[in-house]
Amino acid sequence: MNATLPTAQSLRAALAALLDGLPPKQATQAVDRLIAAYRGQTPTSAPILRNRSDAVAYAAYRMPATFEAVRSALDALAEAAPGWEPAAHTDVGGGTGAASWAVAGAWDGPATTVLDWAEAALALGRELAEASGVPSLRSIRWEQATIGAALDLAPADLITVSYVLKELTAGARAELVDAAAAAGQAVVVVEPGTPDGYARIIEARDRLVAAGLHIAAPCPHSAACPIEPGSDWCHFSARVSRSSLHRQVKGGSLSHEDEKFGYVVATRFPVAPAAARVIRKPQLRKGQVLLELCTRDEGLARSTVTKRRGELYRAARDVAWGDAWPPEGADGPGSAGG
Repeated sequence: MNATLPTAQSLRAALAALLDGLPPKQATQAVDRLIAAYRGQTPTSAPILRNRSDAVAYAAYRMPATFEAVRSALDALAEAAPGWEPAAHTDVGGGTGAASWAVAGAWDGPATTVLDWAEAALALGRELAEASGVPSLRSIRWEQATIGAALDLAPADLITVSYVLKELTAGARAELVDAAAAAGQAVVVVEPGTPDGYARIIEARDRLVAAGLHIAAPCPHSAACPIEPGSDWCHFSARVSRSSLHRQVKGGSLSHEDEKFGYVVATRFPVAPAAARVIRKPQLRKGQVLLELCTRDEGLARSTVTKRRGELYRAARDVAWGDAWPPEGADGPGSAGG
């Protein structure tokens, strides 16, 4: 990757530099209030981030995890559409810009516009982007807008909607997804990796397909999700390194955490989805690897890859939850399913 592109490490450095001196008690209180607001079940008609203190706490608490989740979704898009690069990107409900950092780290130079209804979040996002020293981040347009129903989206190559749908009513969610589908050549929606987050992802997925888009990831097809409603939910995990600031505001002691998230990527242009995707953490056994897969032709499937499969077995030992299967160059009979 180009050394001038933003990374998780550069984001943590920008956060630490900008938020240095934040009173610990103030940060903790703000984070506790935000957690209660985001975990609540009632959609709001006003910004959750009310002032700079809220925006600072949110950035320290959520930006690293959001960055990693969106980056995972963008990696899946890049795998399904190799060689494609967006020239224009709209970050809907982007707040302090975590998704825009992920986009700037995936492709060199897309022109980004961040839309959010919280002026405090936009102002802090602008400061962080300026502190990054990355030209594509420093040139972002930060625009205040009411997110949800009747949002007017200009055409863009890529539209990201990350951790936004939970804050909206059902009607506003539908209108926002429809607007993204109409405006974007590629649409990436990310939500928490919870049963209700999965329900919102499936709702968005259905609307994107109905609008004529192709599913690029994580699903290997654009047909109905094979998971029986209420029986399970599709989600993934991204490892997030914690800075000392991150540990301070979250009250944790470990050097990392795992962000659980769900996502869908859909495009107006043809893509090559994975033949299958690993939908649970692989289980390593003596001489074999057990994989839970969502496959293109067989729906949900379990695959046991034994040591006698040679190269495929070695690939299975290295595959991670959320990865495409089989890896390029390790294909073989039965490798996607049984």
